[in-house]
Amino acid sequence: MTSAELLLDAFGRVRDVVYDAVMGLKPDQLAFRPAPDTNSILWLVWHLTRIQDDHVAGVAGTGQVWTSGGWAPRFGLPEGTLETGYGHSSEQVAHVQVESVEVLTAYYDAVHERTIRFVQTLTDADLPRVVDDSWDPPVTLAVRLVSVITDDLMHGGQAQYLRGML
Repeated sequence: MTSAELLLDAFGRVRDVVYDAVMGLKPDQLAFRPAPDTNSILWLVWHLTRIQDDHVAGVAGTGQVWTSGGWAPRFGLPEGTLETGYGHSSEQVAHVQVESVEVLTAYYDAVHERTIRFVQTLTDADLPRVVDDSWDPPVTLAVRLVSVITDDLMHGGQAQYLRGML
């Protein structure tokens, strides 16, 4: 198994977690928050998708699916916003809304497909490339992609937990 195949498998597992968390839910269920200052299933999946979109676009040298697809208004957010959810207040969490689970999964699928296309191009020689030198040690492509996978799986698991509360 190559490194790229391993990463593809991991991103496929993220997709499974996301779909298990959201499929069949109605907008009010997606927006369920067990307490006022907690995140919703919708927000968690939107956030993990935004981070993946932002980070993979950055390392691939492409634009984000979010902006090219005009997704912000479909999530109740102002056109042109580049918010990823990092540091969101409780009020900001509540502003992320969708009319159906299909909007959420369509955005996720577009990001997932773009991620898979990028990862399929990678060789083992690509992975040590430094993609962010503002950290000590500098962040390599391998570390950035593993970080995205880790973040996605954590938030996907949180979304599944909330679904269990429903």
